[in-house]
Amino acid sequence: MINQRSLRLLQKLTSGSKQNFRLAHGQSSSTSLKTLTKHYDEVSISVPWGHIAGKWYGPKHVRPILGMHGWQDNAGTFDTLAPLLPPHLSFLSIDAPGHGHSSWLPPGVMYHSIDYVQLVLRIMEEYNWKTVSIMAHSMSSLNGFVFASLFPDKLDMLIGLDILKPLIRSPKYIVNMLSERLSDSLKLERRLRSNSEPPAYEWDQLVERLHHGTDKSVDLEACKYLLQRNSKPSSHEPHKYYFSRDNRLKTSLFYTLSNEMVLEMASRITAPHLFIKALQAPYYEDKKYYDAALEVLRQNPNFEYHEVEGTHHVHLNEPEKVAPIINSFISKCRPL
Repeated sequence: MINQRSLRLLQKLTSGSKQNFRLAHGQSSSTSLKTLTKHYDEVSISVPWGHIAGKWYGPKHVRPILGMHGWQDNAGTFDTLAPLLPPHLSFLSIDAPGHGHSSWLPPGVMYHSIDYVQLVLRIMEEYNWKTVSIMAHSMSSLNGFVFASLFPDKLDMLIGLDILKPLIRSPKYIVNMLSERLSDSLKLERRLRSNSEPPAYEWDQLVERLHHGTDKSVDLEACKYLLQRNSKPSSHEPHKYYFSRDNRLKTSLFYTLSNEMVLEMASRITAPHLFIKALQAPYYEDKKYYDAALEVLRQNPNFEYHEVEGTHHVHLNEPEKVAPIINSFISKCRPL
């Protein structure tokens, strides 16, 4: 039974459009302010610590493109883009561990980027895929890069959005980061053991916090697509909501690779590879490392590079800017 508080949340999520309550369960398609929605089915993939949740668009007998989101986002990051993808293909947008509706990692375990690379292998094993097609944003885009280099024969197509590869950091930064993350992770564990609910906010405040928390990368109007899987109504503060992702994600560990290692990885990517850079987004590292990797990647005859105007989340805010590029690439790799 859906309680009134949960119903109010879903109404907030779909305000400003013709979407209704059923959309939260993937049972409806209608017109929104941005684009058309598209039917999907919620799926659950078993993993040793619980399950991975996802949204499957299209026929189940067709191997889907695997959609993977950025850090602290969720499967909703592709809500506006999925309806614009080629209709003959399926698309599976997943919530990474600790994100969206997926299970959190067990207590005492830290999140690390390499786990998301292994997650792709787990999903392939679950569905008995010999190869995988990946479309990934931000954190998952760099993990797609790593997967493509480690398992070139298992990938038939990689589409990366805005972050190209693992970021290069100075030794000092890496040492300081590891020290801080290890200490902070224990503090977060203690808070989790208290079973206290995270801070709750009025709906408009929640939207503002997400908007500003992404440095305004996610448009205010687009926040609802992420909040649908990233918020819950407070159990003790009526009309307020809280962020429901695992707070331990804030102390995630990322790659600490040398530039030489990243360039070696780039040289091993042989699959068709499309990368789209958002011009209003930062590079998140010294651009010389980005350019060096691009030079190596361009030696792959199946590599394509494009730039579009927009923020880090341009694929969510303005999917019409990236959809034609993506669809042209898909038509070469996985034609009708």
